[in-house]
Amino acid sequence: MSFKINKENIGQILFMLVSVAVMGFSLSILVLTSFGTDPCSAMNYGVSGAISASGMLKIFGLNTISFGTYQFLFNLSLIIIVIICKPSLIGWGTLGNMIVVGYTADFFAWFWHYVCGIPSELPLAIRVAILVPGLVLFVLSAACYMHSGQGMAPYDAIPFILSEKVAEKTGKDHFRIIRLSQDFLCTMIGVITGGAYGLMTFLMVFTLGPVVQAVGNFLGRHGRNAEC
Repeated sequence: MSFKINKENIGQILFMLVSVAVMGFSLSILVLTSFGTDPCSAMNYGVSGAISASGMLKIFGLNTISFGTYQFLFNLSLIIIVIICKPSLIGWGTLGNMIVVGYTADFFAWFWHYVCGIPSELPLAIRVAILVPGLVLFVLSAACYMHSGQGMAPYDAIPFILSEKVAEKTGKDHFRIIRLSQDFLCTMIGVITGGAYGLMTFLMVFTLGPVVQAVGNFLGRHGRNAEC
């Protein structure tokens, strides 16, 4: 667990913050396409919407819970496991992902609908046109955040922890299977709760991790910023 700020890592921290903000921005674009978001976001959109619709929040004097707030609370529950099992995975990037992505997505969702007047349902041609730039931005920003060296989100850390535990007993690396299982489970929860799922969500179950890893490695070798 590292939360130091010095001359050596200030650039990495700032770059990480920009990356997670762009993730939130691109996530709001993916929501507009109705083709689906990443599995974790699809689940969190669904669960936060289901909780709001249930009326249970009235006990606390609230009517709704935003995606950003629920995503923060969801990761807050997971971070306890990470702190206990592998605190070295926690850093500024952990907090950045937990807080900035969700609330940035909330802000731009509000901006698109209430400032720009963009309707919830867009014509197919427009949805397809904004899908590619939204997806490219999401993958690039996710790769930069994950390779910033400032820790990772609890959701991303759980498969690493589980795969290490399994490897200790079996001697085999099952990280990919564990990550795929986690993403698939979240996708199913998103489907059940009516989250922001779609064709892209199911594709991301199998492709998001490897693609982000490949892009991050490429940027690390060829990019000007070592943070990626």
